[in-house]
Amino acid sequence: MATTIAERLAAQGLLDRASPRAEDVVGSLVAIQAQDPRGARLAVRARTTGLTAGDVDAAMTDDRSLLVSWLNRGTLHLVRADDYAWLHSLTTPQLAVQNARRLRQEGVSEAQSLRAVEVIRDAVGNDGPQLRDDLRDRLQQVGIPVAGQALVHLLFLATIGGVLVRGPIVRGEQAFVGVEQWLGPQRAVERRVALAELAGRYLVGHGPATDGDLARWAGVTLGDARRGLEAIASRLEQRPGGLVALASAPRVDRLPAPRLLGPFDPILHGWASREPFVGNHAGVVTTNGVFRATALVGGKVVATWSLAGGRVTLRPLEPIEHLASELAAEAADVQRFTGSGSSREAHDPGARMTTLLDNQTTSSPSGR
Repeated sequence: MATTIAERLAAQGLLDRASPRAEDVVGSLVAIQAQDPRGARLAVRARTTGLTAGDVDAAMTDDRSLLVSWLNRGTLHLVRADDYAWLHSLTTPQLAVQNARRLRQEGVSEAQSLRAVEVIRDAVGNDGPQLRDDLRDRLQQVGIPVAGQALVHLLFLATIGGVLVRGPIVRGEQAFVGVEQWLGPQRAVERRVALAELAGRYLVGHGPATDGDLARWAGVTLGDARRGLEAIASRLEQRPGGLVALASAPRVDRLPAPRLLGPFDPILHGWASREPFVGNHAGVVTTNGVFRATALVGGKVVATWSLAGGRVTLRPLEPIEHLASELAAEAADVQRFTGSGSSREAHDPGARMTTLLDNQTTSSPSGR
């Protein structure tokens, strides 16, 4: 399993940080969970050098090369614009039934739902990027319920219908845009071609893995996952335990240097089990669907961390004093990437180390 962990972390781009652009990171991972916007940006940071959160925003706003949409498992993901059409076609049709049920529960009738999509289509088509509050106001004006969770499920409906995606950053918030207006006409993708693309691209960023890992990550059926893998069988190498990898993938046996990973990092969602990375700390790393930012050392989670007041503070799950200098460098890079912290912290290793070690103890917190 140690070799598998090393290969997976290398596939994730954590070993050498070789990707020069945000688009390259996102493309190699196919989709990065993005319901926590800072977490999606920090996933890019951990796999690159020199970029800033502003570079990720520029890719979404100026270059239109990245976007966020409800895709895999009905969850918001950051993806390349070039990958949107085939991912959307594979991962969203199965979400419609649950969405319709939730809308009825929120008091939105079928007729109101259809009307809402038309209002949203007109708004983004005629007036360009719209913030969430803008769309709420437009729907309220025509008498469509938006209270409770109704608005988010209406936005979800328009998204899985191929009308809407989240694109540019406007006044510090990601705005909704029309798919065709923002990305141009979208070509239909043949399903067998899309499944082959899904399988191959998934293994680039997650191999070695099983068909069950692929199905779980993408939110497709096990049958579809197997059909995708069968379509690229000539490119695959079989591994023990039902694992497969791309035959072209390099064999790796070394682990990344210590990394600070953001909340909802891809290593926590890429396979059916996250136990190889979190070990006994699962109850601390994730609670009620929230995935905390973590420190990864030797391929294992050894701490959680937070960024409050522009300063990184670690909460150790295991003794980590001997890693202080390496984690301090990571903390400084987090602060550089996000534009937080003071100029003194940016140039004084002692200040960075104090930031990291303020609350450190060698005992594990309750709930381990």
